[in-house]
Amino acid sequence: MKIKKRYHLKKKKLKEVKEKLGDYADLISAKATVEVIQSDLPEIVLIDGKPLIMMIDHTPFTTIRGALECEIKSRYVVVDMGAVKFMAKGADVMSPGITSADPNIQEGDLVIVIDETHHKPLAIGRSLISGLEMVENNQGKAVKTIHHIGDEIWNLEI
Repeated sequence: MKIKKRYHLKKKKLKEVKEKLGDYADLISAKATVEVIQSDLPEIVLIDGKPLIMMIDHTPFTTIRGALECEIKSRYVVVDMGAVKFMAKGADVMSPGITSADPNIQEGDLVIVIDETHHKPLAIGRSLISGLEMVENNQGKAVKTIHHIGDEIWNLEI
């Protein structure tokens, strides 16, 4: 990955980012150093040097590392353990592998995919259907994976 630009986030923009993060705004503490990295990947927001947030279509959302540092309260999709090996390779989430999901998820929302046993995040993606449909359907894709364990964002070292 080649970094094109790196700069500190202004207070006004930082306030907007925190508002859009919702339940995950706690990732940015009051005294944190917040920087943005522009590269060939989605924009990454560094919190005290750690890649905890990424910008997806100008919308901030937690990275997997960010999800590991906070409690996952909303916008989650739980997959069975049989899906884990596929998720680690960047596969999209299929409806048959979903055991539960946040019922408030709407089509197009950014979501965190977690495993059912350990409740650890596996991927970040965009929902293709609502949370209720994810659980009810037994065929087809439910989530388009954007970021997964083992990809360039996960392995990012600054």
